[in-house]
Amino acid sequence: MPTISGARSRAMKAKMQQRRRGKNAGGAKPSEPTQALKLAIELGPLLIFFAANYAAGIYAATGAFMVATLVALAAAWWLFHKVPIMPIVSGVVVFVFGGLTLYLQDETFIKLKPTIVYVTFALLLAGGYLMKKPLLALLFGPMFNLTHEGWQKLTIRWIVFFVAMAILNEFMWRNFSTDTWVSFKAFGFLPITFAFAMAQLPLMQRYALPEKG
Repeated sequence: MPTISGARSRAMKAKMQQRRRGKNAGGAKPSEPTQALKLAIELGPLLIFFAANYAAGIYAATGAFMVATLVALAAAWWLFHKVPIMPIVSGVVVFVFGGLTLYLQDETFIKLKPTIVYVTFALLLAGGYLMKKPLLALLFGPMFNLTHEGWQKLTIRWIVFFVAMAILNEFMWRNFSTDTWVSFKAFGFLPITFAFAMAQLPLMQRYALPEKG
């Protein structure tokens, strides 16, 4: 009897372990954002901003953008139980400058929002670089494993990129119509950012640490 009971116990434990392995192998964990959901959360507010501006003008679009940003942040928290620091910073600036835009009825504030966000990111990265504590390692460390030199070089590139994007935003809204600026914000900034991120892959591969076997 003890032998039979022990065999049953071992069999039950083996089944439980198989079930756990099956769940883990079935796909990404609920807390890990899939690329499709992550893209939808990032693009959703921008597309709503573009559509609302086309239908009702910049002030209605600003209000819709603020609501959509809040919904996107809430969705990220509900789906993944965390919100990356960059969307949080961007969301805070949206609410502050969007609120000023609506309160003062001055569209300049919402147009300044990307500039403020890019400059803020550049300053944060520069502070981490000077203290030799690259913030990119905190943001992307779980996904990429680079040497300290690699993180530092990557940080410099992103600082330059964010400064360039701030200048580009200033050029666009000061020299083109509101509709043109909105279109570029919705369909220009994200592809440029994606292309720049892809261009950093050779550097990241060059400074990648060997995987622990």
